[in-house]
Amino acid sequence: MQHSVFDHLPWTGKDWGELWSHPGGLPHALLIAGPTGLGKRAFAEAIAARLLCERATRAEPACGQCDACRWFSAGNHPDFRWVIPEADADELPVEEAQAEKSTEKPDKKKSKQIRVEQVRALADFVYVGSHRAKGRVIIVQPAEAMNAAAANSLLKVLEEPPSNIYFILVSDAYRRLLPTLRSRCRIILLNRPEHQVAADWLERQQPEANRLLNITGGMPLSALAAAESGWNKIVPALENSLIDVDQDELSLASAWEILLKNADSFTMEDLITLLQKWLSDLIEYELAGRSRFFVDSAQPMKKLLARTSTSVLLHCYNQLLSARPLANHPLNARLFLEDLAARYLLTFAQRPTSRLQTNRPQAAHS
Repeated sequence: MQHSVFDHLPWTGKDWGELWSHPGGLPHALLIAGPTGLGKRAFAEAIAARLLCERATRAEPACGQCDACRWFSAGNHPDFRWVIPEADADELPVEEAQAEKSTEKPDKKKSKQIRVEQVRALADFVYVGSHRAKGRVIIVQPAEAMNAAAANSLLKVLEEPPSNIYFILVSDAYRRLLPTLRSRCRIILLNRPEHQVAADWLERQQPEANRLLNITGGMPLSALAAAESGWNKIVPALENSLIDVDQDELSLASAWEILLKNADSFTMEDLITLLQKWLSDLIEYELAGRSRFFVDSAQPMKKLLARTSTSVLLHCYNQLLSARPLANHPLNARLFLEDLAARYLLTFAQRPTSRLQTNRPQAAHS
């Protein structure tokens, strides 16, 4: 028997047991929801594998040995389909990725949405009998990536589903889905694991990732991915740049630019996210004497708080919210960084410097 998802991700064990012991049995539509980094995709895949397995019974995981399990692992089970944005097709097994790419038009930019054509293309699969008499399974991920037409098209199928068809929707932001779509699904809300459970798991996977557990909000898979992407060096360097609030905005922008250029998996949006977490920690430390993300930075935070106020920190935080939509496609990346740096430094300016007053008057009031 193969390892179950709750052997690999121990915090999902309770949810797995409750799913298969539910008195109503398994519904035709599940919605696996929760924050990023909990293993929702792995949980959904484990459910799909179990549904298609030809040996497992009750709450047992897929056996991993039968023909159905081998086909599923290889990505070519005839009774299984992925529905994902075209831009994410490279994350699928080879056969599934090729099937997804085959619907793309040559030289067309890959969409980050799940389009209505993708949902409609499932018609033959949904309304034709299964190949192995174990039903058919479709995973939609991320479900919130469906545009309005795609969501409505899927809703029509869920309102009158054929027998032995299972839809598994995976979502990081399930409240963005149509209420009518949510009402057709049984929602399984995965919760973040206790800190020690996550830390123990990371210790077995990659001990260095434990240093990033807090910065990722206690999400173990996010911490592991961040560690594999070199964030153990990025985060301390960023923190050092944020502590030095006596530098000018050009120097601070240069420091951030170096981080962005030297790390393939650290984006402008990641930068803004970490800036917001830093400001959030400063506000929480001022109000409650503790921090959530940068938990080892109490001393520098005390010094910074002596130079600002909660209202000013909140104003800067809100400015970052306004800047986020431009993060991935700024007209001029360097000027965008300089503007972010100026806004941040003004938050701690006991007296605004003449440069900031002259060149960036809108930073504190826009």
